[in-house]
Amino acid sequence: MLNLCLDDAIAEAVTEYGKLREHEGTERLGRLAHELRNLLTSGSLAYDVLKKGKVGISGSTGAVLARSLEGLRALIDRELAEVRLGAGVHHREAVVVRDFIEDVEVAATMDANARGLHFSVTSVANDVVVLADRPILSSMVANLLQNAFKFTRAGGQVSLRVNATAERVLIDVEDQCGGLPAGKTEELFRSFERRGSDRTGLGLGLAICLSGARLNDAEIHVLNQSGAGCVFTVDLPRQPTPSA
Repeated sequence: MLNLCLDDAIAEAVTEYGKLREHEGTERLGRLAHELRNLLTSGSLAYDVLKKGKVGISGSTGAVLARSLEGLRALIDRELAEVRLGAGVHHREAVVVRDFIEDVEVAATMDANARGLHFSVTSVANDVVVLADRPILSSMVANLLQNAFKFTRAGGQVSLRVNATAERVLIDVEDQCGGLPAGKTEELFRSFERRGSDRTGLGLGLAICLSGARLNDAEIHVLNQSGAGCVFTVDLPRQPTPSA
């Protein structure tokens, strides 16, 4: 009789858990579709105006189109990164940090210009190498930059820096968001956690950063500069150069 009761209780618990997971998946899919639709609608409207030839591609309407396309790319990259993380699919390789930063800089510069922000990138020596899953690392840094652009005051500055020691490589993203609100900084890395007045995005970016850091044997830190901004740091082990 006891075993029968336990069996029934376990079956009900499994059923309810399955329903909960299904609800969470449906909710997330709905949010994703909503974000994709918003970005696609903005891009389509901007394209229709540009097609009529009444405004130039270099104006504000062109900036809306560029921002919409960049938003779509970032959203898709972020979702693909999370799928790979969830499935445990990854491939770590030697990544030359200088080449990696140059690739990240191209898309980030476009995003910063579209938002009217100043964006700076510091150079790094060509012999700085890390062992990482490049697409996931790229998604991590892109998410940190996207958050920095989103929450930085209009006309503010966002910086991407690399500091290397004999053993570690630190990739810093510094913004001018005004500092974090009261509360534990660890809460920022929970899935669907969003701070500030801008509620766009799925709130998954920082959670992906944390998962990606664990996969790449890295750490991620947050330095809160009250009244000024934040510095998010991806801390990775440095590897010998390929030639060595």
